[in-house]
Amino acid sequence: MSVFYEQTRSLEARDIGLLGQCRPSGVLTLLQEAAAAAAGELGWSGPEMLEKYNAIWMVARMWYRLERPLCWGDAVTVRTWHRADQGAALYRDFDLLLNGVPVGEAVSTWVLADVGSRRLLRMSRLDEPRDTGGGALCKDRLLTKLHLPEPMVPAARRAFHYSDTDINGHVNNVKYADAMADGIHLEELLPGRFVSELQIGYLAECRAGETLELSAAQDGDAWYVHGVDGAGRPRFDGFLRLAELRSEG
Repeated sequence: MSVFYEQTRSLEARDIGLLGQCRPSGVLTLLQEAAAAAAGELGWSGPEMLEKYNAIWMVARMWYRLERPLCWGDAVTVRTWHRADQGAALYRDFDLLLNGVPVGEAVSTWVLADVGSRRLLRMSRLDEPRDTGGGALCKDRLLTKLHLPEPMVPAARRAFHYSDTDINGHVNNVKYADAMADGIHLEELLPGRFVSELQIGYLAECRAGETLELSAAQDGDAWYVHGVDGAGRPRFDGFLRLAELRSEG
């Protein structure tokens, strides 16, 4: 039996950037909201895991692909489910639909970390995910470490502040998508195109008051971004791919 959660939300001004398109961080927000609601439906929401295991959910990697841009006013349905136990990480898959028609998909990996030590709990220790996976719905895609092209050249500096943080005290995962977009000056690349694919790897937590040095490189229709702290320690990396807008009709 396949167990999945589904929710529909219309895109609002807060989700939208240039050309009426949903920003990459807006797409990630849709996915994050659906993941949180799905976990809550199954009884393993953030507050519940904190109380039971003194641990918090943290996203390790996130990937999505779109066939067309999501736009202001679109009523986007996000359908999501998790895969069976994967060691220290839990895979969560997504389909994105407009009026019942698939327009995209996503895959994420999540870990459960002790609040104090940040040591990871193995998924096999948990009772909650058992017998609640997506079954035949589960995707085959695995999220592996990105291989960055060379050379990566200095692109920008990104400071994180209070407004970038979430309830866990670190920078919210969607804010890294904003950092990537700003680092490559997405506003200059978008006319006639849209972000059709994105992946982010969260390598270490960032907190308010920290500043990252961003480097970037282009490889065909993909742009890569790598962020390190002042000591040169990697904090995140990712890529986004642009596709040509297709004319309607």
